Amino acid sequence: MSDRLFEAQQLSKSYGIADGQVDALKNVNFSIDKGKFVAITGPSGSGKSTLLSLMGMLARPTDGVLSFQGENIAHLDSEQIARLRNAEIGFVFQSFQLLDRTTAIENVELPLIYAKIPSKERCLRACEALTRVGLADRLDHYPAQLSGGEQQRVAIARAIVNKPSVILADEPTGALDTATGREILELLQDLNQQGTSVVVITHNPEIAEGAEQHMALVDGRIQTASTVKKTASAKPDQA
Repeated sequence: MSDRLFEAQQLSKSYGIADGQVDALKNVNFSIDKGKFVAITGPSGSGKSTLLSLMGMLARPTDGVLSFQGENIAHLDSEQIARLRNAEIGFVFQSFQLLDRTTAIENVELPLIYAKIPSKERCLRACEALTRVGLADRLDHYPAQLSGGEQQRVAIARAIVNKPSVILADEPTGALDTATGREILELLQDLNQQGTSVVVITHNPEIAEGAEQHMALVDGRIQTASTVKKTASAKPDQA
């Protein structure tokens, strides 16, 4: 089995608007191996979120090829993509995107409901995921009863409850203070060290400098790309 997680060849994405066309990504080429911690940086409008949407199979490319674990995503139908996305990809967002009227454990159970996991097993796995992110004592708390850092931990627990191959995180520390953001970053790094691939969109230069692989986007193209050797002691917030 290949160690390649993602591979893009001449990947492009365009959007039609009232007065023309916007080319969000233009002939992008890259590869990401399994187990990597990857940072994607660039100014607003550079194509970062578009690229993450394509990698998360939330959108389809206009041109080019994007492969996930050796399979061209374009060859999959909507049902296959939904099933693959739920089983293999965990999403973490800047705004947390928790359901306000459901508890922490109920929020984490959501992907398991979509996967048709029985209720008892859902509860056990959600408890395990919340314990893993340090929230064993917050299972029945609602989002409004949690701090921003705790809400992001719930979101990360939801992202990992299906034991995905990769976490795709869009500015996961952007809404947090510096100290709390560092804690969330360390948690993502710990998950990566335990074998989960992590791809992070960030404006934080410390994250980019500490990542094993860094891609900088400008105007829909990869301007620079770099890879560093992984070390056991490396922390993305200590670069």
